[in-house]
Amino acid sequence: MKLATTLFAGALAAASFAGVAAQALPACPVIVSHGGYPTGANPWDRDQLRAPNNPEAVDALIGQGAGGFEADVQLTKVAVGSDGTVSGKAVMWHNTSTHGLNGVKKNITDIYWSSGSDKLEGRTLQWGPYQGEGVYSLRQWLDHVAAKGAFAELEIKPETKVFLVDGSAAVKAKAWSEIADPVRERYRNQAITVYSHDPDIAAALKSRVAAGTFPAVLGGGPSWPDTVKWEEPPPSWSGNAASWQANLATGPERVATSWTADYRKWLAGRCS
Repeated sequence: MKLATTLFAGALAAASFAGVAAQALPACPVIVSHGGYPTGANPWDRDQLRAPNNPEAVDALIGQGAGGFEADVQLTKVAVGSDGTVSGKAVMWHNTSTHGLNGVKKNITDIYWSSGSDKLEGRTLQWGPYQGEGVYSLRQWLDHVAAKGAFAELEIKPETKVFLVDGSAAVKAKAWSEIADPVRERYRNQAITVYSHDPDIAAALKSRVAAGTFPAVLGGGPSWPDTVKWEEPPPSWSGNAASWQANLATGPERVATSWTADYRKWLAGRCS
């Protein structure tokens, strides 16, 4: 009887310790995948088109542990036609040009989505892990991410400044609506945040949010603790370990990384 009591007490103590240990761990953050883009001279020559701007990339990264994505918004040519209508489409693409896609190389801002011999619609990736995938509109991409229950962080690329900031009144109205409308249609039921590295676009975005002409989706983005610069082939994740640990100690809700699978494995036992 004494032995049984001792064993029972030991089991209770072990369970209590395990509970305390679990409580001491921080909550696991949502992993926000960033595809990884080379640095240094002529990075486009080494780019493997890893950005999660298409459904195949989204699905593959979810399989590695992602719960969100940092993706890229570009605008095709925004122009006023002879009949007064204004063309233009918000699309999901990282690069300035169509480099990496089939067809004649053109800047994204110089071609139309669905018209013209050099149109963007229907072009496909020519190399990389998602070879054969296409280019998608912002609406299409947001719908796919929503269907997966994932978070969306949208970077408005600096190339769009020619329309969003420098365009005529009609061009600016169309350009902003191409980004604002899909977000407005979804943000109450889908976790979305929007930002830009371009200071003029960022200022215009902030102004439009303040004026109520763009949804209030400027906050809630992930932290970015990666310190190793991406390259092709991908460098080891291990150089990020110290910055990952320091970041995790702050209790981030969302963490962006280019090493999705490695970060998920690294988190094991460090959060709950």
